Amino acid sequence: MLGDNRIFNTHRTAHFKRGLNGFAVIYVLAALLIPNRLSLITVAAFASLPLEALLLGLALLVRGRGAVLIRWVAVGLLGTGIITKLADVAAYQVFDRPFNPVLDSRFPADGLNLLQGAIGHIGAIVVAGLLIALLLSIFLLTNTLLRRVQTLLQRWSKISCTGLVAGLLGWGIFACAGWPQAGKPFYDLMTQHVAGIRSSVADLDSFNNVVDSDPYAAVPDSALFEKLKGKDVLVVFIESYGRTVLDKADYAAHIRPLLQQSSADLAANGLSARSAYLTSPTYGGISWLAHGTLMSGLWINSQTRYDRLVMSQRPSLNRLFHRAGWRTVAVQPAHTMAWPQGEYFGYDRIYAAKDLGYKGQTFNWITMPDQYTLSALQVLERKPGARQPLMAELALISSHAPWTPLPAQVDWDQVGDGSIFNQARVGDTPEVVWQNTERIREQYRKSIEYALANIVSYAITFGDDNLVILMLGDHQPAPFVTGESDSHDVLVHLISRDTKVMDTIKDWQWTDGMLPASDAPVLGMDKLRERFIAAFSR
Repeated sequence: MLGDNRIFNTHRTAHFKRGLNGFAVIYVLAALLIPNRLSLITVAAFASLPLEALLLGLALLVRGRGAVLIRWVAVGLLGTGIITKLADVAAYQVFDRPFNPVLDSRFPADGLNLLQGAIGHIGAIVVAGLLIALLLSIFLLTNTLLRRVQTLLQRWSKISCTGLVAGLLGWGIFACAGWPQAGKPFYDLMTQHVAGIRSSVADLDSFNNVVDSDPYAAVPDSALFEKLKGKDVLVVFIESYGRTVLDKADYAAHIRPLLQQSSADLAANGLSARSAYLTSPTYGGISWLAHGTLMSGLWINSQTRYDRLVMSQRPSLNRLFHRAGWRTVAVQPAHTMAWPQGEYFGYDRIYAAKDLGYKGQTFNWITMPDQYTLSALQVLERKPGARQPLMAELALISSHAPWTPLPAQVDWDQVGDGSIFNQARVGDTPEVVWQNTERIREQYRKSIEYALANIVSYAITFGDDNLVILMLGDHQPAPFVTGESDSHDVLVHLISRDTKVMDTIKDWQWTDGMLPASDAPVLGMDKLRERFIAAFSR
């Protein structure tokens, strides 16, 4: 009986080792072949003969002191590649582009802040700890399994060498014949990333050559925005207001009728609107890149460019308005900490969250409802009587993730100090909503409806002859909301009661009303500043 148990245990151990050996081989092949986008992970992606696997196998046949060094180099390369692919998957899901360490160095901290808003401080710390553990475990697991593959290859060195050399010859024949499955996917991906890093560094050198230039230095102050003299100009960014709300059927079924009704409501109250599209430099987040792009007239598509911009002498749009006699302010309800970059933009006054007097409860990450932000601007800066014309840049953030709970719209004379919004709120907690993708998307759509309803209502309620509103999205929402899309377009609208203002941009060929036509012009967000200045200046 004891002998039978030993035989059984020996067989079980042998089966386990064979299974582990098989898993090690599959792991290495999968690490080399797995794509860096979820949509590309298909069975066909693994039906390939990767050159890297053959070369790695031959390298692992080396014995002696060099064997350990070769394995550790391979572990470093393979582990780094796996982590890079995981980072790519995450970047594509959020920003619809691959990961770039030059451009994305600050995103871990930003991601932690977003997690704190969605799942709380403790939950965010736990997720961060798990992520660090995952990164370390990838290298440890890769080393363990690669050592097993190395041992296996060296145990059957003659057979392994013969098979690998034959495979290498076969790969060369298939590659010369144009067989697409004979590839080098891991090498190609890693070289693309290296090229992306080098390109980013070169791009910054090129950017440095233009960032300090001032094309309007010689324009007299009196000529700037002469056609807007005496008017309050509001530049309003609506968070995550991307073209997907018109292109994606389940959003468009609600948003298109809302924009049509908004056009009718504005017209019934003597206001006009024109609409088109802008291409944003960012996707899914990093809103300040869009703000920097519009205000500077430069393409700010990375944090590195943004950091360079705010150290430059390039005049922002609001600095030009200030030169022409406007009082310039920023209304930034998302800013709860110091914002040293604000010095670059040159506002006369920055209203951060603490400066707006909101006494109600927050809406998760959202410090205050859009309606309160607009009401506070009216109370603080648009008082009746003699004053300078106002140029204000506003960020409406109620349509920022996690999109729940949402405030309910109230009468403007009931907004007060915002405490009414302690009751005027709808929607479950993020913990409930974010368990279901369809509920997330529904809440996103409702948040856009809320933002649009507020700005249109504000224009109707407070829009006198001297109010001009330029409202636009900052970027598309994250790809898990939009679905994978190549479009970085956002909607843009100009609203005014003054027909002369609307006639000034007639040659822009924007669509009349709030709903832009599908073939409405698409302009880079960095181009709008120059066009706006040229149209309204002498």
